[in-house]
Amino acid sequence: MYPKIDVELVKMRMTRKDLSKKTGIAYNTLLLKLSGKTSITLDESFAIKKALNSRIPVEDLFEKSNESAKGA
Repeated sequence: MYPKIDVELVKMRMTRKDLSKKTGIAYNTLLLKLSGKTSITLDESFAIKKALNSRIPVEDLFEKSNESAKGA
């Protein structure tokens, strides 16, 4: 759902479980949020950006993938 998050995780050599611990977001909750099944709050998005030590603006970091639109 958020491909740039996955890229940043790889760059930081982090797993989603690591991200969960660094942000304080429960692991299963984080998985639901990153899959788009539940919403990410503004505070959570900034916590994720900080945990990833990312220089990407938050609005770009959380840009959704267009996988479903590509097939149309």
